[in-house]
Amino acid sequence: MSAATHGLIPVPRGQIGAVVTYLEMLAPPAPAPVPDSSLRLERWAAVDPERYRTLFAQVGARWLWFSRLAMADAALLATVGEVHEVIGPDGGDAGFVELDFRVPELCTIRFLGLAPVLAGKGHGRWLLAETLRLAWAPGVARVAVHTCSLDHPAALPAYLRAGFTAIGRAFESFPDPRLDGLLPRDAAPQLPLIER
Repeated sequence: MSAATHGLIPVPRGQIGAVVTYLEMLAPPAPAPVPDSSLRLERWAAVDPERYRTLFAQVGARWLWFSRLAMADAALLATVGEVHEVIGPDGGDAGFVELDFRVPELCTIRFLGLAPVLAGKGHGRWLLAETLRLAWAPGVARVAVHTCSLDHPAALPAYLRAGFTAIGRAFESFPDPRLDGLLPRDAAPQLPLIER
């Protein structure tokens, strides 16, 4: 059988392909204790583009997050929503949450992640609980998020456990950011680099 028979879509050399899942939540989750964590959230009063890009790359390079790294300062500042930095017990950067409240009655979780060193230690449940607490601000009737097959494998199950419902899927392809130098060539070692 040919690839077309199976519905496979070839990804051109130098590109990355991913399946995106769109999710929404139409009511706040039932009250529950917030998991313990030694981390805390601190909202940025203003966004410093260079600091934002550093944190974005620290959290997302392993998952090939690159979109904000390719933006000029003006475009970045026009795009970024409300940023809450995750502060570690030593006071250092440990992750971040970005929320977008620009559409009436909607909060979109644009980015949510922890530094790779914190993976698998239970902090993700705390961060998602705190993110939902912030997202369900007065006047919000829907919280939306999307994740893709390149993200941490626990991301989609965590969103579903938290009460999100999957509402759609899309296939996304984009130039591999490691080939253009936006991310180091050794980023995302779980996804082999295919030269152009």
